[in-house]
Amino acid sequence: MAARTFLRRTDTTWVQVTPEVLDTAAADAFLRTGQAGGVVLFVGITRRFTHGRETVKLSYDAYVPMAGQEMRRLASEAAQRWPVHRACLLHRVGAVPVAEASVVLGVACAHRAAAFAACRWLIDTLKAQVPIWKQETYADGSTEWVEGQG
Repeated sequence: MAARTFLRRTDTTWVQVTPEVLDTAAADAFLRTGQAGGVVLFVGITRRFTHGRETVKLSYDAYVPMAGQEMRRLASEAAQRWPVHRACLLHRVGAVPVAEASVVLGVACAHRAAAFAACRWLIDTLKAQVPIWKQETYADGSTEWVEGQG
């Protein structure tokens, strides 16, 4: 059976793919360091309506080992592009009900401009490149696989 969890955490990087509820407070606490004046935390949640259709849940599937390794690579690349002191990339797999987090990404940099740029790049690149797939389940019982942003 394929692994459902990936976790690699160091003093500067936290990467996790898990079926568990994502802890945004823990991510925020991890990012805080005396070296950084700018912390940007992005939380992607399941919204109730998508293109006028009522959503009851999102379900995420992934090739977890590869997704985790790719997320580690993205954290490393972000640190090469911007002066990132800390980064976290957390993604949930399995069913994610409305208003719960499916992805939590954050960076800590000395200044806000770099923190915003790095965080934006991380979420956009994760959605385009990491092997995680999303299926929407609608209130009428229908489902639809949703393409990532390429």
